[in-house]
Amino acid sequence: MSTAPVLHLVRHGESTWNAAGLLQGRTTHVGLTARGRAQARAVAEALRVGTGALVLTSPQRRAAETAAVLGRVRGLRVQERSGLREQSHGEWEGRPAAACAAALAGAEPDWAPPGGETGRELHARAARVLAGLPVAGEVVLVTHGETLRALVAAACGLGPEEAPREVPPNGTLVELRPVGPGRWERTEQPAGTAEHR
Repeated sequence: MSTAPVLHLVRHGESTWNAAGLLQGRTTHVGLTARGRAQARAVAEALRVGTGALVLTSPQRRAAETAAVLGRVRGLRVQERSGLREQSHGEWEGRPAAACAAALAGAEPDWAPPGGETGRELHARAARVLAGLPVAGEVVLVTHGETLRALVAAACGLGPEEAPREVPPNGTLVELRPVGPGRWERTEQPAGTAEHR
């Protein structure tokens, strides 16, 4: 029986909107800062993967730029996956993140800002991404804070209401080890804290 692949989840490096304190969500054009590129290089050096590992990335610019650094530094294949894009925050995108953080952190799974994506919808999308992964090998998923939380929950068999509450900082690497077909467990905790961005 085949087992699930080892998963390495990466939150993109610091973006210009992270630095400005703005809520990004599905906004596509935001790129990395110099600090964000340095964070991406640090993740590339920290990755414990072989040359056959596959990097799958959100198509949003801040994630795609992070994935490109990983691919270049480690000589890995990079492919885009739309399912790894960030949770949509609808009409709230572009607002100061600090003003939205409390509402987002305490949100029920079926709530979203106007025009946004609920936590339950995000969790279902994360589960679909996991179900579509290769059946063997090492996979690096380059994504965003809220989506990373949903991926961890879905991978560990937790519901949307049980997702980790803390958004991992930019440049965080989270590793999940397979415990059975389509199931993982978390082996490392991200350090530090971050706001919902």
